[in-house]
Amino acid sequence: MSQETLDKIRSLFQQNNVPFKEFHHAPVRTSEEAAKIRGVDVKTGAKAMVLKVDEEFIMCVLSAAKRLDSNKIRNLLGAKKVRFANPEELLEKTGCEPGSVPPFGNLLSLPLYIDKSLLENEEINFNVGLVTDSMAISTKDYIKLVSEAKVGVEISE
Repeated sequence: MSQETLDKIRSLFQQNNVPFKEFHHAPVRTSEEAAKIRGVDVKTGAKAMVLKVDEEFIMCVLSAAKRLDSNKIRNLLGAKKVRFANPEELLEKTGCEPGSVPPFGNLLSLPLYIDKSLLENEEINFNVGLVTDSMAISTKDYIKLVSEAKVGVEISE
């Protein structure tokens, strides 16, 4: 769906001298499918979710082995309403279809919140705007690339 997103991510990595692995594979829709096709533990997946919090959109990233806890988001942000972006909103905000959103809110002009569960991995894997393409980088490099993010928050169950 979004070759442009893949190109932006590849460029970000190259500009910052970040080593990465790139994978082209059969289409995947879930974190479990992605982990299986990549041959990695599901917990290394960086699950990126776009949420509408009151009237604003944000991105939350957590280990693919975890589930988002909307009550923790609500409490963290002092919000009244929290819901997942619908497919139309997701496409409008990210240019991506469900299952292909990369964990780079900074590239998509979305405030970014990273759950502490993701920090337990030495390397993370994620889709890059297409359900047929993914990448892997070190978690340390990822955190450097999203320096304005709120890192290590507790937003998973």
